[in-house]
Amino acid sequence: MKRRLVLAAGAAALSTPAWVRAQSAWPSRGPVRLIAQFPPGGLVDTVARLIAPHLSQALGQTVVVENRPGAGGLIGTEYVSKQPADGYSLLVSHASVHIYAAATRNVMPFDPVADFTHMAMLVEAPMVMLVRAQSPDQNLAQYVNRAKTKPVRYGTSGIGSANHLYGELLKIEAQAPEHDHVPYQGSAPAMQDLLAGNIDSLFDPVTTNVAQLKAGSLRALAISTPARLPALPNIPTFAELGYPSFTGSQWLGLSGPKNLPAPIAQRLMTLMPEILAKPDVMARLEDVQTLPRKAPVLGDDFARLIRSQIDTWTKVARRAKVEVIV
Repeated sequence: MKRRLVLAAGAAALSTPAWVRAQSAWPSRGPVRLIAQFPPGGLVDTVARLIAPHLSQALGQTVVVENRPGAGGLIGTEYVSKQPADGYSLLVSHASVHIYAAATRNVMPFDPVADFTHMAMLVEAPMVMLVRAQSPDQNLAQYVNRAKTKPVRYGTSGIGSANHLYGELLKIEAQAPEHDHVPYQGSAPAMQDLLAGNIDSLFDPVTTNVAQLKAGSLRALAISTPARLPALPNIPTFAELGYPSFTGSQWLGLSGPKNLPAPIAQRLMTLMPEILAKPDVMARLEDVQTLPRKAPVLGDDFARLIRSQIDTWTKVARRAKVEVIV
């Protein structure tokens, strides 16, 4: 009788499709690749390398960070969209690609929602409006009043970028027709020209500017958080200054190719909030003021948020007549 039961169990196991057995065993091999679509040293790379060891420990397999930069993050993102949905190629997704590029480009090489399995928002990086310490503008009202009648130049990392849309939105809502856009090949050269006094302002994630703000070489006129940051309490929010539509952030998420098997996606959705809550991870994220939401945004909720933000910023792009023709 026992022999019959063993044989029956074995037959049932053999009749289970191979792809089902592979899902239940994931990850049965390594490595799991975590694709960062921007170069080493930036925020995406930093967060990827911060969570990779913890994810590796939780999965019992090696997790490696692989940088695939280019085209403002489009190359690495498209690469993941075309990988097998087996859980071995994951993406640190980024709002600059999934939201702002989608809102401004006439052609996208992928559908930012349908071609991915979006599992978790990892962190948010608030946008801050920066001027140099020697700027005549002590606050946002002075800056806006000047831009109503005299040319005021704001730098960006390129046409159609998040900081471009923020600058054009301010031009519209503040009715400041002299707020002029100066595009650069990335935020770093724009920052160099800001510090040199060649442009007047720069919208940028607070993450990369905390040290200069605390040192006093930059002054922040406003930040895009719903409330002031405890670590930077002197920076007012756009909302409190009369610009509630500026509440938002540059987020990073964890995504995979579309049709990622539910057991794999669910396991990663369970692990991400746990990893982000670890003391060493939180301490590093607090250093750069790039934090996870208190209530995790996971799975379908994350996908819906992406769709909503694409809609919001597409409307802004159309109002500002910003379109990237490719």
